[in-house]
Amino acid sequence: MKTGFRQSMAWLHTWTGLLLGWLLFAIFLTGTIAYFRSEVTYWMRPELHGQRPAEDPAALALKRLAELAPEASSWSITLPDPRSPVLSVSWSKPGEAAGRRGGPVTVLDSGSGEILHPRETAGGEFLYRFHYELYGLPRELARWIVGIATMAMFIAILSGVITHKKIFKEFFTFRPGKGQRSWLDMHNMTAVLALPYHIMITFSGLVLFVATLMPFVIERGPARGPAPPQEVVEPPPPRPLPVLTPLAPLMAQAEATWDWMPVGRIQIGKLDTAAPEIVLVPLRQSVVTVQSGSGSNGVERLRFDGLSGALLDETGRPGASAVAKINMALGALHRARFADTGLRWLFFIAGLAGTVMVGTGLVLWVSKRAAKHAKAAVKPVGLCLVDRLNIGSIAGLCLACAGYFWASRLLPAEAATASLGRAELEIAAFFGIWAAAMLHGFLRPPARAWTAQLGLTAALLLLMPVLNAVTGPSNLALALWRGDMVLASVDLMALISGLAAGYAAWHSRSKAARIAPPRRPATVPGE
Repeated sequence: MKTGFRQSMAWLHTWTGLLLGWLLFAIFLTGTIAYFRSEVTYWMRPELHGQRPAEDPAALALKRLAELAPEASSWSITLPDPRSPVLSVSWSKPGEAAGRRGGPVTVLDSGSGEILHPRETAGGEFLYRFHYELYGLPRELARWIVGIATMAMFIAILSGVITHKKIFKEFFTFRPGKGQRSWLDMHNMTAVLALPYHIMITFSGLVLFVATLMPFVIERGPARGPAPPQEVVEPPPPRPLPVLTPLAPLMAQAEATWDWMPVGRIQIGKLDTAAPEIVLVPLRQSVVTVQSGSGSNGVERLRFDGLSGALLDETGRPGASAVAKINMALGALHRARFADTGLRWLFFIAGLAGTVMVGTGLVLWVSKRAAKHAKAAVKPVGLCLVDRLNIGSIAGLCLACAGYFWASRLLPAEAATASLGRAELEIAAFFGIWAAAMLHGFLRPPARAWTAQLGLTAALLLLMPVLNAVTGPSNLALALWRGDMVLASVDLMALISGLAAGYAAWHSRSKAARIAPPRRPATVPGE
């Protein structure tokens, strides 16, 4: 420990950032990609591409449900939206306990109503879950690990602000080609660029983990006993479907109530009774306030009489305490549930800044100590270990993410093994590539390993639009022409990320050339 307050904060900043830095990099990178997990999942299922949505997809879904499940007790419709242009339906049979969205999901062509059979994929949901639950570990243990890493990140941010007296001046300073100085400038720039975001995302993450990290201060309800055995209910005899009220006026009324937030989901229940009901749920939260509702006045859903269309009630969370409302608001902020496309991109850019901040901090630790031991015959074991772990944890994880996209398209649509489904095979490919990259970082000289892994990442990302065109019915040009920005945005972001990875690979190659030992000139026989 160093003497003096700022020196102590610098020591704390360095070691909290290093000890959990590799995990924090993985949390930041996968969490940042997960801001667009719906778009990622859509890209990974080419069977859904190229649809031309009908003018009234709700009416189309209602018509198809009447054909597919005329004897169901409840129907559920998930409407296409700007992030996922997919129309899906589900239903529950009489006597079944209806889940939140009914039974198994059936995907429909949003233009014709034809049943589609998209491939099974882990999609963006895997990256989202890995971001806070890792993978393959018991859920509670994983949450403890990520919660502790989040606390370390929060401490590193606060100690970093205290350490740098001229932090905002340093934000406007970048000196390229200066080695260690350049890494420090990049670290400072990305830290200050999104400092409010970094504080918000770590603090809200801690709040989300409070039940794990502080279990004894959380008031829990009484323990639930075993569920009573369900009685077998005989299905009722066939009955005529009730004539439901048109959905369009109800949706217009709901959107006006929610400050013009679109309807995201339609639930139609009690179809096996004389009093069916229609419940409308908004697409997303429209604001982040202590109301924590999905629209004005905290109204989360509207319930209508299914025959007359009369409004029965508005459901919100009026009974929630102020603490619960603040907790829900912080959760909405952390997950960006309220964000439209533009604001979601701002969150994404801030997340990338956090990812670069963590990565440059890890590289800076090695750069500082490598300069200190430059003339030593043997470098410290700890320095060599961190240097090698940086390669697999930073470049290797980027390579694994790019390979994950490729695996989703290259695996056959019906791929499966005796123990693994297709989604699990995609995840296995992700971890297999990552493990190979970690091993490669120990087998090759560091500069060459950085170059190889970043170069391969760049190639995979730059070729993703080609992969999309070859393995699916659409391509980047066609998606732009049709206005399918969900598909086009993934391809475009892959191109931008590929260029960045390519530049980093070129920079690593130049460094490898500078530090390579000079070749001895060939001798001519007889000299």
